[in-house]
Amino acid sequence: MIKKTNMRYRTDFLSTDGRLAPQPFRPLRSRWTAIAAGFALVTAFATAHAVQAATLTTSEVRAIAKEATIYGFPLVDNYRVQYTYFVDKGNPEYRSTWNTLNASAQVMTPADKTVQTPNSDTPYAVLGADLRAEPLVLTVPEMDNGRYYSIQFVDMYTFNFAYVGSRATGNEAGRFLLAGPDWKGTPPKGIKSVIRAETNYAFALYRTQLRGPNDIDNVKRIQSEYRVEPLSQYLGKAAPPSLPVDFMKPLTVAEERTSIRFFDVLNFVLQFCPTAPSETALRARLAQIGIGAGKSFDTNTLAPDMKKALADGFADGWAAFNQYKTSMIDTGKAQASGDFGTRAYLKNDYMARMAGAVMGIYGNSKEEAMYPLYLTDGAGTHLNGSNRYVLHFAPGQLPPVHSFWSLTMYALPSSLLYANSLNRYLINSPMLPTLKRDADGGLTLYVQHESPGPKHESNWLPAPAGPFFIAMRLYWPKQAAIDGEWKAPPMQVAQ
Repeated sequence: MIKKTNMRYRTDFLSTDGRLAPQPFRPLRSRWTAIAAGFALVTAFATAHAVQAATLTTSEVRAIAKEATIYGFPLVDNYRVQYTYFVDKGNPEYRSTWNTLNASAQVMTPADKTVQTPNSDTPYAVLGADLRAEPLVLTVPEMDNGRYYSIQFVDMYTFNFAYVGSRATGNEAGRFLLAGPDWKGTPPKGIKSVIRAETNYAFALYRTQLRGPNDIDNVKRIQSEYRVEPLSQYLGKAAPPSLPVDFMKPLTVAEERTSIRFFDVLNFVLQFCPTAPSETALRARLAQIGIGAGKSFDTNTLAPDMKKALADGFADGWAAFNQYKTSMIDTGKAQASGDFGTRAYLKNDYMARMAGAVMGIYGNSKEEAMYPLYLTDGAGTHLNGSNRYVLHFAPGQLPPVHSFWSLTMYALPSSLLYANSLNRYLINSPMLPTLKRDADGGLTLYVQHESPGPKHESNWLPAPAGPFFIAMRLYWPKQAAIDGEWKAPPMQVAQ
């Protein structure tokens, strides 16, 4: 467990053995002076080693702030979730201390409000991994009867940097070593592979297939056999010294979209994110307006012109996202599954990464799962419960998967599950035996606010009275889905 202290953690101090050592946080003071008729600004940042100065116009500051918003939102929102799960013990969504697996043998419901677009067809277990002092050893049991499971590893940037599970490593038992960027040791015997994170903290999201209500005890048994141990404990050795952190309180979901304190939280998070070689130039640009690992960013001390430039750039970042969503996501030109993956896969496409975090943080990489989204009907009009819809799968055209698929309803603007009289938040392939088929063997689903009547209620996915969207999930999709040979059918307004 990491105890709160009066120190923040700085990544530019190392102990003699190469591990990061706690040092008192030295706040960096910043002041902004208007020059050249108020259009140029001189920025001075005091560090422990030197004073750096940069002369920027307000338009340049605004442009960099926009870039920082797009780049930084996934990190800031990820930190909000991690703080909720692993730091804030007074929060009803708190799960466990760092490096302790927390399993929940139940599906998500509308009462779960921390993560947008929650998956309600595989019970979760979550692990907040603090990898600064030493690696963790993760043990998984053998899975029964081809049951699907996966462990998704997400770094602080929200890149999916590795997987363990049915698709990636098989269903046999095994041990895996999860290590941070500074570990230089040798893995012990019995380790199947080393999983390396590029950030000091990581998030592991376990998904275990639930085949139906009568299967819940099997899921509980499997979850009880997942194990997480610090490497020192696994080897029977003394643990290394703890590394305290004074965690900053995160922004709320609303504040992440409205408050320029966003940049202060971003600076806090960046101290745990060593600069990737591909981001050296980007980090240098951000540093020109005071954004960098462990820097202080007190918005209350900024001159009015500077504060406005930052606020305008922050708003520009969100305007750019809204334009991307309208032109790319809503039209289907960009698939939601394309917004998640490794750094190499995303190629530092920060807008795609931001879209993934906004629309549904912690989405799987497309090889693991695909997410065709229903945001509009076949005519391009946004979905709304004031209309009635049908979704028709022709014979032989159900989603092609090695494992299973689901369709989950989300109310807008919350992107959370919709509470309804049936307590039905999704329709998935394990439910196929209970669904009524068309005369030709196809499948028609009814998506609407009111019941379609007893004849069709088995195939009804309840919708809220107002705006909503539906996420289709294909777990371990077949190549026809990945290559685009198979396409999800359109949502049509009922005649």
